[in-house]
Amino acid sequence: MFWDDLLNCALEISSMGIRVSPASLERQLMLAHKEERRKLPFHQALLKGELPFTIGGGIGQSRMCMLLLGKAHIGEVQSSYWDAATRQACEEAGIILL
Repeated sequence: MFWDDLLNCALEISSMGIRVSPASLERQLMLAHKEERRKLPFHQALLKGELPFTIGGGIGQSRMCMLLLGKAHIGEVQSSYWDAATRQACEEAGIILL
């Protein structure tokens, strides 16, 4: 955790990735009423035990870049898909998304 003066809050640098087991995925799908997602390739592979329970994680390179470069949004240091509301809010704030 580092203090980000630009955002006036603590910024977590590390990225723990995701951790999900077949049992927890089943429960999440049921609670979200998204059982049809069991048919998706990622979900099928995880449910069959073909994937590790933990994927991703690391030092949070993009967050570190945000902190060191004084950026307000992670989209200023990495490209991704941003919904219309996020793009609009960033445009209004003068934030240029990659």
